[in-house]
Amino acid sequence: MKKNKIFVACDTNNISKIKEIIKKTQSPKLKIGYKFGLEFLNSKNGRNFLSNLKNKITFADLKLHDIPNTCISTIKAIKDLKVNYLTIHISSGPEALKACKKVSGKTKLVGVTILTSLDNKSLKEIGFNKDVRKLVYHQAKLANKAKLDAIVCSPQEVIIVKKVFKKEIITPGIRINLKANDQKRVLTPKQAFKNGSDWLVIGRPITKGNIKKNISSLIDHLSQ
Repeated sequence: MKKNKIFVACDTNNISKIKEIIKKTQSPKLKIGYKFGLEFLNSKNGRNFLSNLKNKITFADLKLHDIPNTCISTIKAIKDLKVNYLTIHISSGPEALKACKKVSGKTKLVGVTILTSLDNKSLKEIGFNKDVRKLVYHQAKLANKAKLDAIVCSPQEVIIVKKVFKKEIITPGIRINLKANDQKRVLTPKQAFKNGSDWLVIGRPITKGNIKKNISSLIDHLSQ
């Protein structure tokens, strides 16, 4: 039976907490990977920990967003970490995306669309005149053209992204009880997989409180 795939967001720079998260999220019923963001990767011990982490699916969520040369240099600088997935903002532009894809090697390059913390009102305040869905659709076409390996988008846009992007789709903004916190565009795990997500990114609903109990609740939710 095909296992549901979950990236656990390790949003802390506390190494002991990370070790606890990894130990307590092991489950034969799920395929688990670990996502490390800016907080962890910029911490004193974060890089060293990740370089020594073996036999785990790793996701460096650096969200590169710069001129092509800087993005390329960053990818080369973290090659020793041998991460499985690495994010770059699609809004870095076609030139940066194509150039980074050429040097990413075995690391899957993941294009980030509009952040799940933004909605149409936020986009208007920034200066965009397209709504979220149209922008995400446009960005998915760019990612496809640049031959990126995966896309990050909200679970609410998976269906439209799949029309133009046929590789892996990774979705944050997952809430088992739909309590949004600082996210705007959210769905439950079951809804996200139904829409066609390949991987879900889940942080606090797993890592806050009793981790083993949270994993069991997630498995129960998915099996209902």
